[in-house]
Amino acid sequence: MSDIKLKTNSAKLVLALATILVTAYMWLFLHAESQLAIGALIVLALVLVIVGKKLGTTQRIEQAAASRPGLARIWMVLGLLALVAAFYDSHFVLMMICAVLLYSTACMGLTLQFGFVGVANFAGAAFFGIGSYTTAVLATHTGLPQLANIAISGVVAAIIGSVLILPVLRTRGHYAALVTIAFGILFKTFIEVNDVLGGPQGLQVPGMQLFGHAFNEGFTLFGIEFSFYVSYVLLSLVICAGAFVLVKALERSWVGLSMDVVRTDETAAATFGLHIARWKVIAFTMGNLFAGIAGSVYGMMVGFIAPNNFTFSDSLLLVSIAILGGLGNPVGLIPAAIIVLMLPEKLQFIQEYRVLLYAALVIAILLFRPEGLLPRKTRLFFSRKDA
Repeated sequence: MSDIKLKTNSAKLVLALATILVTAYMWLFLHAESQLAIGALIVLALVLVIVGKKLGTTQRIEQAAASRPGLARIWMVLGLLALVAAFYDSHFVLMMICAVLLYSTACMGLTLQFGFVGVANFAGAAFFGIGSYTTAVLATHTGLPQLANIAISGVVAAIIGSVLILPVLRTRGHYAALVTIAFGILFKTFIEVNDVLGGPQGLQVPGMQLFGHAFNEGFTLFGIEFSFYVSYVLLSLVICAGAFVLVKALERSWVGLSMDVVRTDETAAATFGLHIARWKVIAFTMGNLFAGIAGSVYGMMVGFIAPNNFTFSDSLLLVSIAILGGLGNPVGLIPAAIIVLMLPEKLQFIQEYRVLLYAALVIAILLFRPEGLLPRKTRLFFSRKDA
């Protein structure tokens, strides 16, 4: 009994120290402005990861998070809120944090599609854009509440995705990926030539209004002026946390188990009576729902959208995050999104070489971490001792 209590207290201590260390590192990283300081921090992170792996510290953190997953998530949220409090008036930093949360939400949809049922989707930016454009039209031409606009935008993206899945189901492997690539290009071309949707000039998107509070205006609390991005960060955090909880609940349920069987071996799934097409449609629809919701909030945050915001390169960016994080594991999406989104912004000299960076990262992952930064754990139905 005392050993169990000791292990529990040890896990709590490990999680607390890990959160403090990561939060302090992220504060330094976001606060750094010179390229030399940012480069030194990147080298420091690599050294810490290598040394931590050699000393077994990384494994202890993973074990502590696995034994107390709820506490690990609470610490993660507290760490993020601490960063928001530290950068309460910094527009740029808060915008990057918000982008990480929204892209992570969209990538949780890709995780359902890629990692759960094995359906490749290279049109993530298109569904992200559908959410943004739907919100722009609804907010401009209807008097619906903004929360309803967000929900409807997600549903519209899901419905359009449920139509796209029909040709995807009739193809396999690379051909299915080509269908989604074609849809992404079709979407961008459609909004470019559609004058009702602003054409290449784009559309303005009214900001979020909730209970009389205008999200696109800063606010004052206890005499301190906060950036308007704080409101969007908190909203994005709620949406991202909700998507995360839903994906983890699906993973643990018989729904996730059925999807895993479909991805692993369609012949075996059919033998056991699983309806393969049905599970693929469900995963594809839910994934696009997440992307549409994230795109809706993104559109309101930036206030203006255009076809160039939703190109094939942006779809590759989403795929890069999903692969880097570890297919099927939503936990890895946050660090992957930080690497893919924040790193180029901090390292200004590689701004023009983003695609090259993605290619280099994917090659590095294939070499050293074939299953991503945080690979999804294999399901165990019996303890290793019993096996």
